[in-house]
This record gives sequence, structure tokens and C-alpha cells, in this order.
Amino acid sequence: MSETGVIHDIGYQRYTGPRLGRGAAINALYVQGLRAAFGLGRSAKAKIFPWLVAAITLLVAVIIAAVKSQIPDFDFGYVDFDDTLSWLIIFFVAILSPALVSRDIRSGTLPLYFSRPLRAADYVIAKFLAMVTAVWLLLGVPQFIMFLGAAFTTKKGMSGVWNEVQDLVPGWTYSLLWALLFTSIGLLVASLTGKQAFAAGGIVAVFLMTTPVVGVLSVLPSSAANHMAGLASPMTLISGVGAWALGSDIGLDLGRYGPIYGIEAFCLIAACLLLLLARYRKVAAL
Repeated sequence: MSETGVIHDIGYQRYTGPRLGRGAAINALYVQGLRAAFGLGRSAKAKIFPWLVAAITLLVAVIIAAVKSQIPDFDFGYVDFDDTLSWLIIFFVAILSPALVSRDIRSGTLPLYFSRPLRAADYVIAKFLAMVTAVWLLLGVPQFIMFLGAAFTTKKGMSGVWNEVQDLVPGWTYSLLWALLFTSIGLLVASLTGKQAFAAGGIVAVFLMTTPVVGVLSVLPSSAANHMAGLASPMTLISGVGAWALGSDIGLDLGRYGPIYGIEAFCLIAACLLLLLARYRKVAAL
């Protein structure tokens, strides 16, 4: 007696819906990264630090707005806000950059990402833009609160509001520069290890170890070394760009070397992104 096989129809069907492609994958990765930066969709413990930092920046902005409404001559601009909170932003980047990239390395999900149409460049772009957005929002939203406080309490009418707008836009631009440079450095360091603690410590070390160099160069007998001392640290580099491009006061005499600060900032951001891309292309090739 011969046995015959039976094919059962259990409902498997071909996918006939739209294939969204790389663009949708990049957008999904960007949104997921931005949510992760503020702990959304994660445990309550993951939300404590980013929202604590956000609360501090908002509180500082409210206090400044209140003081400026009572003391019109109080000289504290939007650029000064970024410089004042620089160390807080360093720790924000140091904690959240590993959360965006080190976790993927440790959990081994990168091969799954790159098995899809998603490329290494797409991954880098999505993570970079997510972190830049998070840092910019951390600075830009409090600056907008300062703007609202100044706009609603000005006694100069619409001309006073327009003056505030002219101050706010450069302040937002300065915040974007902070976000671009700090994110590029933070993600590059974090991409080198899957251990979040090591990555966070490495990011903070980059800023801590370069800051004393600025002090040493600024007291040398060479005037050129004094003018270019700020190039040695990312923090003073950004402040130097602000002093050159926006006329802010950082306590460093740039002399005629202001454009060099702008060139180095651009080159440093580009170099970090290229190294980050090379790092993930190597991972994708494995």
C-alpha cells in the first residue's frame, strides 16, 4: 500500500503591501533614537536622568526670564545660556550617546540592522540626527522660554520683540553648533565599546583632559599660542566660534585667528562623522 503526502493550506500568503524602503527605515531608526534619548518607551529608571537635565535647563530659563523681566539691564543672552550649561550638556551626551549606540553593540543587533536594506551610512545618519535633535531641544526649548519671557515683558513694543528674535536666532544657531560637535564626539567614542560605563567615562575624559591644555597654552609667552589656546578643547573651540561669528565674550582673545576656530570646528565634526562611518562600515562587512 503506497503512502501519499497531503499538502495542507495553513494560510501563508505573499506580502502584497507597500515596501517602504531605506527612507522609512532611517526615519524609524531616527524616531526610535530620539525617543530613547529621553527614555521614552524605556523603563522609569531610564527616564530619570534625561528629564532631570531637561528640568534643570527649563528651571534656569524660567529664572533668567523672571530676572530679566524685573531688571531690564540684566545682561544674559541666549549664547550665554549655552556656555553656562556646557558641563551639564557634556554629561547629557556622555550618558545618552552610549544608550544610542553602545547598547546595539552589546546586544548584537547590528547584524540584524545591516541584514536589511539599511546601510552603515543610514545607521550613522539616523543616530547622529537623533542625538543632535535631542541636544538642540535641550538647549533650544529653554531659550524659547527666555524669548517668551522677554517678548511679553518688553516695554519697547514690536521693536523690542523683533530685537529679541534677532538675538534668539543666533542663539539657536549656537545651540546647533554645540549639538553637532558634542554629538559627533560622543557617538564616535561610544561606538568603540559595548560597555556603556566605559563609553560614558571616555566621553567625559575627552573634555576633562583637553581643558587643562587650554590653560597651559593661554599663559605661554607666545601671543599666537594665547590666541589659539581655545583650539585645544571642544568646549573652548565652540566658544571661540561663537566669539568670532556672533561676537560673544568668552574671556579668550582670539586675535586674527577667529576663522581658524570655525575651520577646526567644521573639520572636527567632519572627521568624527567619517570615522564613525568607517567604524560601522567595518561592522557591516563582518
